Amino acid sequence: MIFLSITGSFSAAVIYDKREKKRAQRKWCKLVEPLALEPLDPRSMPRRLTIYLEGPPTDGLRVAQDHFKEYVKPILVSSGLDWDFVQGRKEGDIRAELAERIRKFRTPADEALEEEGPTLRIRRQNGVKDFDGPQGDIVIGRHTWKEYVRGLHEGWLGPLKAPTSPPPEKTLEGQESAESVESKDSTDFLPKDSSESPMDSEPSPTVDNTSPSDTTTDKPKKPPQPPPFISTSAYQSAPTPLNLPSSFDPSIPISFPHILGFTHTPLRLYRFLNRRHLADSIGRETAAIILANYRPYHTTPTASGSSFSPSYDDSLGVVAEDPQLSEQSTVLAEEEKDWHKATRKRVENEPERTWLEDMVLDPRIAGRMRRAELSMEDEERANQIVVPEEEIEGWIKGSLRGLWRSGKAYVGLRQDKKKPANNFDDENPE
Repeated sequence: MIFLSITGSFSAAVIYDKREKKRAQRKWCKLVEPLALEPLDPRSMPRRLTIYLEGPPTDGLRVAQDHFKEYVKPILVSSGLDWDFVQGRKEGDIRAELAERIRKFRTPADEALEEEGPTLRIRRQNGVKDFDGPQGDIVIGRHTWKEYVRGLHEGWLGPLKAPTSPPPEKTLEGQESAESVESKDSTDFLPKDSSESPMDSEPSPTVDNTSPSDTTTDKPKKPPQPPPFISTSAYQSAPTPLNLPSSFDPSIPISFPHILGFTHTPLRLYRFLNRRHLADSIGRETAAIILANYRPYHTTPTASGSSFSPSYDDSLGVVAEDPQLSEQSTVLAEEEKDWHKATRKRVENEPERTWLEDMVLDPRIAGRMRRAELSMEDEERANQIVVPEEEIEGWIKGSLRGLWRSGKAYVGLRQDKKKPANNFDDENPE
């Protein structure tokens, strides 16, 4: 009885959570389904979202991909929109890729045409225009969000070319030591005794113990990501680009709770049995970026008044004097508590650690960022959506329902055949 009660209760909790998770996702899928029925202009590119995805600390990229496939992808598929991936396997990949994309956008037109690919060249020759309107960025996880904000600042405030560091100047002591080393090296090749022949002074050939298989299996290592073109302390002194837009494309940070360790098994089990709440929250955020409703980021996450402002508002947002009070800095901050302690270890003379450093915001960049949010009309339409039970039921319940309907239809068909022979009420008395 104890075994059956424990396994039965756990199975019931898993089945209930899975069914309610489907119900929450279907609600947001139905909200964005009308967009898939809208006609597209054949002479312009469709709207495309950008998905920023990176492996969480102390884990691989596959975990982040599964999270996207489970919670975000169903709503995107229902909307009919196209999306593009920017994926990173280690810290710094997203920051470097986003900054490089922005630098290509800032490149002058003449240089951009020279570096243009064949696909873009064919589109330009055929008169295919880009999408006129906001695109949208979906950033999954706190660690990816910090690199996303850092890449925005680096791309817009940093230089277009990588800064070249001047070679280290040699001091007088360094020159003397270098000369002494050169003189010592030159005397090493001179014979100590004139009686020694040059053949005696030649070094013995070394035996190469490496096999050909060892040389062939060595794969070239992936080059490290380039360091940032600009430091966070140089934001204020950086000039404002001439082509800096009045507002950036809306972005939405997606929650990515991820924790490792045997001691955190109770917390992981609790999250596993409450995935319906996470699916509802992510579905809401994904639907907001799909419907292209956005507002400026708040000074604090608990700003007074209505949080929603009409879309296509080019007014700059308000940036707090303390960057740590801005919404960009506090969003998804609770996820950093789940990061493994190995991520927080610092090494001497290591490059910039975007995950560990505090987020530094420049008013020119942070004030132009927009966050997607559902409007009041969309909230009302979402609350009126009713998901039928047949769309969320499992295989067992669906099979039983189909069997019942088949039997009911079969019995009703036999009654319809006997009905004309035994029914005399419909005969015309005339």
